[in-house]
Amino acid sequence: MRIDELIRQAARRLAEAGIATADLDARLLFQHLTSLSASEVVLRGTDPADEQVMAAYRRLVDERAGRVPLHYLTGTREFWSMDFLVSPAVLIPRPETEFLLELALAACRTDGPVRRGLDLCTGSGVIAVVLARELGCAVTAVDISPAALAVARENVSRHGVTDRVDLVCGDLFAPLGSHRPFDLIVSNPPYVADDQLDGLEPEVSRAEPRLALAGGPDGLEVIGRLAAAAAYHLRPGGWLFSEIGADQGMAVLQLFQAHAAQYDRIRVIDDWAGRPRVLQARRRPAP
Repeated sequence: MRIDELIRQAARRLAEAGIATADLDARLLFQHLTSLSASEVVLRGTDPADEQVMAAYRRLVDERAGRVPLHYLTGTREFWSMDFLVSPAVLIPRPETEFLLELALAACRTDGPVRRGLDLCTGSGVIAVVLARELGCAVTAVDISPAALAVARENVSRHGVTDRVDLVCGDLFAPLGSHRPFDLIVSNPPYVADDQLDGLEPEVSRAEPRLALAGGPDGLEVIGRLAAAAAYHLRPGGWLFSEIGADQGMAVLQLFQAHAAQYDRIRVIDDWAGRPRVLQARRRPAP
């Protein structure tokens, strides 16, 4: 069978499995397996497919048809124009988190230098890596999952910021001890309500780690803990940015407004699609 015929056959298989990006996924899986570029796949489309490659490719396609996420099969995900390693131990980085980072970086560039940043629920470490590279600051990256931190450690090394990122295992602020206050806290916490988990796309509900998704009965358990404790770990005038669920804007505002003695500039910001996506709050400056 020719390479182009093999890929078309795979795309049909994926489409029948309900995958909207069937054509793209079929090509990307073949590129991953063969290390060919997109143009090389086109140029060699009429070549016969190697029997061993064909067998291995069909196994990958079967896994994708079973709704294993594409990026778990390829082992990487592009984020912030960099390639990051991913595995089933971590969430696959999404554009919403790039939006979160854009807002955090913009605030820091306006308000002055950041010397110490904190990334809570770091997962694959993408937030910590971007903060360290873009701001040149020291970053403490915390996650409750040792398996997630193992992936983050590889990404920190991969992108050359080992000297600036300190990876810590624990539950939110608990492992920080007597650390000095941070200039910036950024978090992509679990925020899906428990009863909504099974209704997510199969790639998410079946494959991505529930520990990184489940936010309690209303999805606000971890965000509520951020509201209550983050100010005590920020210097006066320091910023907090947290990703939130698209249906949580008003509830999250109320959580932070309940701590208005500690925070000002409390705001929920809509993403590019017009959905509530990021909570910002600043620890009130010293009088």
